[in-house]
Amino acid sequence: MEVVIVQDAKAGGELIAEAIADLLRRKPDALLGVATGSTPLPVYEALTAKVRAGAVDVSRARIAQLDEYVGLPAGHPESYRSTVLRQVVEPLGLDREAFLGPDGTAEDVQAACEAYDRALAEAGGVDLQILGIGTDGHIGFNEPCSSLASRTRIKTLTEQTRIDNARFFDGRLDQVPHHVITQGIGTILEARHLVLLATGEGKADAVAATVEGPVAALVPASALQLHPHATVVVDEAAASKLKLAGYFRHTYAAKPSWQGL
Repeated sequence: MEVVIVQDAKAGGELIAEAIADLLRRKPDALLGVATGSTPLPVYEALTAKVRAGAVDVSRARIAQLDEYVGLPAGHPESYRSTVLRQVVEPLGLDREAFLGPDGTAEDVQAACEAYDRALAEAGGVDLQILGIGTDGHIGFNEPCSSLASRTRIKTLTEQTRIDNARFFDGRLDQVPHHVITQGIGTILEARHLVLLATGEGKADAVAATVEGPVAALVPASALQLHPHATVVVDEAAASKLKLAGYFRHTYAAKPSWQGL
């Protein structure tokens, strides 16, 4: 696992966007896994700026969704499909046919989960997966004590996660669904490159447990320690609880430029 400490969220977004651009220059039809929420927005904004400046061609890129609420009507503005279309697909000028996501409106949710895992495999697998992290260490919606071998499935959200997400529903907790479809940890670990972005002091404990703690289902993000190519990008505040911060700064400063992110 590589840990990169950056000055702020904007710097983190620029760094990850350049890594995505490098990937697309090597593999123009790469499948990019995207997360929602406020944390990854600087990544999408920086990548969009590169596209508009002609620095990278994304016309053949494909986008894969990490998770989806269960039960929100199709087209609901806070469904993750709508969010990804609004924040990623449309700004990048991609066709909606380039988008893969689970069906949160399906009558048979389990079948929809299995179908999404198959769709990802048939698409050749995710080349680079962007991840955020919850204050409790969850990735996707794999809440604490999720199986580290789990596949795409339905999960019940913790009350804290619903409270954290109420801001997207005008602060109304009663409007936040109780269930989601999420890629499982086992599914996430199949991506070729995992990039986790964390910003703010509120994520510091979760980042420290993920990077320096034991691999444990209690901290789902700690499963990234098992991946051969995982990168954790954190701002100064999110890095504030890391005991080895000095080492991480040194190794990144000495990293050969040809290695990339």
